[in-house]
Amino acid sequence: MTLTPLPVVLDACVLVDACLRDTLLRLAETPPQYSPRWSAAILDEVGRTLINKLGRTEAQWVHLQNKMTEAFPDARVARFEHLIPSLTNQAKDRHVLAAAIQAGAAVIVTYNLKDFRPGDLQSWSVEAISPDAFLTECLDADPRTVIAKLGLQAADSGRPFAALLERLGRARVGGFIGQVTAAVDRQGLPLR
Repeated sequence: MTLTPLPVVLDACVLVDACLRDTLLRLAETPPQYSPRWSAAILDEVGRTLINKLGRTEAQWVHLQNKMTEAFPDARVARFEHLIPSLTNQAKDRHVLAAAIQAGAAVIVTYNLKDFRPGDLQSWSVEAISPDAFLTECLDADPRTVIAKLGLQAADSGRPFAALLERLGRARVGGFIGQVTAAVDRQGLPLR
C-alpha cells in the first residue's frame, strides 16, 4: 500500500527565494516528504515579487511557473473563494488559509506567522509554521533522504555542499542548517 504524502500549502513568501524554493520542491519529489499545494493567487504574488522587486522578466516567471506546474501538476488548489468570508486571519492572507482548507492541508509554510494566528487556524485544523521549522521536521522524519536531496541540489547548482548551506542561510533557515550539519557530521560525510 502506498500512502499519499500530506498536502502542505507553500505561501508566496517561501517560493520567492530560488534556493529555498528549490530545496522545498526537491523534498516534494520522489520519495516525497510532502505534497506541495498553491493557488493561482499565491503564484500571482510570487510572480509580482520576482518581476517588480527582484528584476526578473515576465518570460523568466512564465518559464518558472510552467516548470513548477509540470513537476507538480496536482499542486494547484482552486474553488476555495467561498471560504474566504468566514476566515478571521489577516485579510490579505485569507486566500492562503482558504486554499489550505480546500486542499485538506494541515500545514501552511510561511514567514508571515503573524498573519496566521493559532486562534484563527485552530477550528480549521491548520497550522502555520516557518520554513525553518518545516524543513527541520522533514529532516527529522527522514534525514538520509533530505541530506541526499540537498547533495543533489548542491551538485546540480555547481556549489559545494557547504556553499549550498551558506546560501540557504540567507533564507533564514538556520535551525535546519544546524541540524543538517550535525547529521552530516554524525554520518562522517565531508561538507565539501
